[in-house]
Amino acid sequence: MEIDQLRELVHTALDDMKARDITELDVRGKSSVTDYMVIASGTSKRHVMSVAQEVLDKVKEAGLQPLGTEGQSAGDWILVDLGDMVVHVMMPDARSFYDLERLWQFDADEEAAAE
Repeated sequence: MEIDQLRELVHTALDDMKARDITELDVRGKSSVTDYMVIASGTSKRHVMSVAQEVLDKVKEAGLQPLGTEGQSAGDWILVDLGDMVVHVMMPDARSFYDLERLWQFDADEEAAAE
């Protein structure tokens, strides 16, 4: 599956389940693990679990096997590893505490200037 198709599929699944504050980060050149991170919030632990499950279901229906998931038992933060894309579905408190957007939105120029 092409990355643009995967991005569209993930965003559609998140939209369909009414995930909130969907953000996509391009981490190419910043991470050797993945190219894109998508971060979304749920309104409750049950909602976070349902949103993550919808992403898993839609990806599997499209013929892609996820590399793994983490956090499904707790429901505060569920990570879905799709290889070229990692999806984080989080409760708002966990999202603001870990602040992944700030963590991953650095530039190589800023990093060099800080040294």
